[in-house]
Amino acid sequence: MSSSAPRHIPVLGHQAVALLTPRDGGIYVDATFGAGGYSRMILDIPGTRILGIDRDRSAIAGGFDLVEQSAGRLTLVEDRFSNLAEICAAQGLQGVDGVVMDIGVSSMQLDEAGRGFSFRLGGPLDMRMGHDGPTAADVIARASEADLANIIYIFGEERHSRSVARAIVAARKEAPITTTRALADIVAKVVWSKPGEIHPATRTFQALRIFVNGELDELHLALAAAERVLKPGGRLVVVSFHSLEDRIVKNFLGERAKAGGGSRHLPELAQAAPSFVILTKRPVTADNDEIAVNPRARSAKLRAAERSAAPAHIAADLPAWPVLADVMRGG
Repeated sequence: MSSSAPRHIPVLGHQAVALLTPRDGGIYVDATFGAGGYSRMILDIPGTRILGIDRDRSAIAGGFDLVEQSAGRLTLVEDRFSNLAEICAAQGLQGVDGVVMDIGVSSMQLDEAGRGFSFRLGGPLDMRMGHDGPTAADVIARASEADLANIIYIFGEERHSRSVARAIVAARKEAPITTTRALADIVAKVVWSKPGEIHPATRTFQALRIFVNGELDELHLALAAAERVLKPGGRLVVVSFHSLEDRIVKNFLGERAKAGGGSRHLPELAQAAPSFVILTKRPVTADNDEIAVNPRARSAKLRAAERSAAPAHIAADLPAWPVLADVMRGG
């Protein structure tokens, strides 16, 4: 595959594709298509086929040229990656040889002011990865102070979540909070940061983005779906950018890779056979050269595992944290 357009290399892209081990005749899922970086690298291997998924219509539209260049080897679907098992079935794929995921907001989304993801760019307080459902501004306008505090604490790991929620509620009584800069200014008045530290609004913006898009639930569901669609020997490669995501991936793979049966006290409760073999005992991280080119790589962690022949485990219930539908209806 070649193109005159500059190639987008995703964070830890070369390491991710090396662990994916694409081969001629293999079928792969680029579960977070974005700017198509993984897909381009996989398509460089002759005979590979890719199913690309993204909930962002702009990302799908931006990939049309690559679809044409691929001569039928790349199929794009606008959908949530949590639905990847159903998407594979609809495409007639009984099993795939690899799934790669890059979790979180993309650089394309951050760089487009109108999407409202970045406090560094003035824009509407939107933050939706898709184009439906409540915006971040809607959540800020309607959520209770307690719900706001929980959202910011759980999804942003912000120690000052109660102060931020209190400031938001006070400010919205004076005027609607509808822009990224308005929210960033409110947060900066109650969260202090030293020179060289992250912007005071970083964790609050992260929390709202994750909450509006249900990102952590999406990740839980997508990992379980990948387990169901991967063939024995197929590989799962996941790149994440903060501790919440990485913890979910680490715990999922750790549970799926456990060996052994029931305890000596309850031998009849046999543990499910390991469905994955972990390939990265420690997460792969970016080197100084990559960080110099792309500072976002500093926080990236890559984990990979290979599917065994054992049946998929029963998926666990989703965590009982704040849910968009409940908050928006005052539940």
